Amino acid sequence: FQRGLQSPYVHHFSPIVHFPHAELIEQYKKSLKHWIQGNLTNCGRSAFLFDEMDKMHPGLIDVIIPFLGPSWVVYGTNYRKAIFIFISNAGGEQINNVTLGLWRARKDREEISLQDLEPAISKAVFENPQSGFWKSGIINEHLIDFVVPFLPLKHHHVKQCVISELVQQGLEVRPGVVQEVADSIPYFPEEEKLFSSTGCKTVASRISFFF
Repeated sequence: FQRGLQSPYVHHFSPIVHFPHAELIEQYKKSLKHWIQGNLTNCGRSAFLFDEMDKMHPGLIDVIIPFLGPSWVVYGTNYRKAIFIFISNAGGEQINNVTLGLWRARKDREEISLQDLEPAISKAVFENPQSGFWKSGIINEHLIDFVVPFLPLKHHHVKQCVISELVQQGLEVRPGVVQEVADSIPYFPEEEKLFSSTGCKTVASRISFFF
């Protein structure tokens, strides 16, 4: 997509913004199905991003199952080129704990495999009654192709975020500023200070304090 997230063929959904009221879930289902169907008719390669799945009302997301299934043609249109991405904050604490435990067992972050994390992710995301995937047919029918866990970031990852943000803001990349911003981020555990407690979420807001 040439314009990235700004592309008219990339559609971003937030449960807080687009589906805030549990009592309107049936209306949301109809609207979501109609929106996806209409946009895929216009462009079969459209992408749909569902953010904060941990805040999605259980049952709502199942309305898109026909677009994820094995059929090449649904409602008279070929939807198999479409991309659906589900983003969730659920399982973050469990992933952090597993990563830290493996580090203490002398397995570095870069050596961690999906198999190391799958049990923790499944319990936190797919077996959580508060999750948008709770008892979802998407999970029961194995319609998710890939699971990509977000591992906690180390100091050098945060520095890369700082550099990227400086460039994006059109500011000079000064090594001293990069170091200071990265150092200002809280890290855990308390003694080793290995991983960023907030990832790179607060990098943009911290830069102004050092420039």
